[in-house]
Amino acid sequence: MLSWAVTFLIVALIAAVLGFGGIAGTAIEIAKIIFFVAIVLFVISAVMGLMRRGRAP
Repeated sequence: MLSWAVTFLIVALIAAVLGFGGIAGTAIEIAKIIFFVAIVLFVISAVMGLMRRGRAP
């Protein structure tokens, strides 16, 4: 998922250099959303892993 965020970031940077402001703005917003979703999923996964490890077999 982070690779998608990096891809949209690169697209935004290239679009900004070429002068396509609307496309660059949209791409950076998509990259931000994907990045924060990835962070939330990571935190949920880490918490669930800690909860699972704490249980006795």
